[in-house]
Amino acid sequence: MLPDMSILGASVLLSYCFFSLSATLSVPGLQQLLSGNATIVNNTLQAPRWSNFAAPTPGIVVNVATEHDVLATVQYCIMRDIPFLAQNGGNGWATTFDLTQNGLLINLAGIRKISFNAARTEITLQGGALVSNVVAAGYANSALITTGTCNCIGTLGAILGGGVGNLMGLYGLGVDNIISLKVVLPTGVAAIITPQDADLWWAFRGAGPNFGIVTSAVMKSYPVNNTGLNAWLGPLIFTEDKLEALIGEMDALFLKPEMSMSLNFVTSGAPNYTALILLDVFYYGMEAAGKAAFSSLYAVGIAADETSVQPYDEWNAGSDIACIKGGFKPDFGAGLAHLVPATWRAVFNDYKTFVQTPGAGNSAILLDAYSMVKAKSIPDSSSSYPFRSTVKFNAVASTAYANSSLNSTALAFGSKLRNIWRSTSGLSSNSTYINNAFGDETLATVYGNNVDRLRSLKQFVDPQRRFDQWFPLT
Repeated sequence: MLPDMSILGASVLLSYCFFSLSATLSVPGLQQLLSGNATIVNNTLQAPRWSNFAAPTPGIVVNVATEHDVLATVQYCIMRDIPFLAQNGGNGWATTFDLTQNGLLINLAGIRKISFNAARTEITLQGGALVSNVVAAGYANSALITTGTCNCIGTLGAILGGGVGNLMGLYGLGVDNIISLKVVLPTGVAAIITPQDADLWWAFRGAGPNFGIVTSAVMKSYPVNNTGLNAWLGPLIFTEDKLEALIGEMDALFLKPEMSMSLNFVTSGAPNYTALILLDVFYYGMEAAGKAAFSSLYAVGIAADETSVQPYDEWNAGSDIACIKGGFKPDFGAGLAHLVPATWRAVFNDYKTFVQTPGAGNSAILLDAYSMVKAKSIPDSSSSYPFRSTVKFNAVASTAYANSSLNSTALAFGSKLRNIWRSTSGLSSNSTYINNAFGDETLATVYGNNVDRLRSLKQFVDPQRRFDQWFPLT
């Protein structure tokens, strides 16, 4: 339950690539408040960031070892008016961070404990747990959990923005599976947030990072037998001449609860960086049923089929190559209600040109589509995630390069593609899943129609704006 005058709690689970930091911030006495295994350093070796573009540059990093370390650090920062940010996987790429050498980073990587109840219907995970940690624990305990599809992402960081993933057609969004949250509030107080805390419960699940830090959460888990730990998945490869037909069939395909798919434009790598078209398909079941479910896409004509039945702990392995930390990766996302073949031909042509830019050949285009059957059965008003009734596809232009001299070229490319997608999105207003957003979007673009209510709650709960790093409600 929430203490008096507390309404919201959240978790900003983000990070940045390792640097030796200039010691412009001093924190006398903080070490004495922490557990014996916690450390205070002026580098990010234990807190690398996925992208260096517009990344936070704190003066001090606190590597916590217990949940109480988080509370003690927040209280210390509040008393001394030190800006702070908590991070986990470090994959958030938005440009809204404003943590500089006078600020402190709370690295949650040291708190990753995971446990299940006796029936395996509930999982308790600490704020530092990555998707890979949660999946491994689920596999070992024969239980499924609604996580993202990239192993290196902070589990709760992704879920607090909504939480999309392969199992959402069966079990709903990540926010739909939260049972309770243990948080540190802007007042420096620890609290347990449950559905009884109505405003907090609503706001936290979709806009959480504006209101606090999650140190642990209890979520639903779904026990299965050995067969239930398998799914049919993998890439289908298409030649360029099939693109329009493929896009048309993807748009028309109804995704049953067991289904999801992700279109990827990637390259062959050095030396030619030839653009390729891969469609990753997922079916929670066996091969025959999966191929039948995606038969309309097979009918387009595939160049290669690399699908197979795989165990739960391998479902996300295909995305591991994208987990490499460092470099510059400004990404631009857009939500879509439907797909237009001509739009995707224009995107592919621009992509082919961009990846021939020296140094940009590892960039990619992503288009995710998940079954919305379960998510749409839950009212829009149940959480502050705003797009369960409108957005069907999530597109991202993911640029990647090592030299910052390419920044302007990459930004122009990503912005152009986002505008192309928006022009034929089929939505009444620009809508972007907050975890995919670049950072220059309007608040309505990432929070939808919830902006006014969220702002009002923010003013009540965090008037000092201590949690203002992730698409701040200003």
